[in-house]
Amino acid sequence: MNYEFSLGWLFGGLVITLAGGLVVIFYKQIADGLANGVSSYDKVKLFGIIAIIIGLICTANLHTFVLTLLVKLMFGR
Repeated sequence: MNYEFSLGWLFGGLVITLAGGLVVIFYKQIADGLANGVSSYDKVKLFGIIAIIIGLICTANLHTFVLTLLVKLMFGR
């Protein structure tokens, strides 16, 4: 399999990572404004950390590898 590095996915992954980082930094304000307040602080931080991980995977262009691996596991080819 040939995996090519893409500058578009590099910048897209950096934007996703930055957005996730901002969610982790400002989780209290986001939870107070958009969610149920104190009871959802941990959920908002968790979503931010998940966004950071997804952003790093996209930045390294590993998303195609992960998706290909999942499809092969599901369909057995």
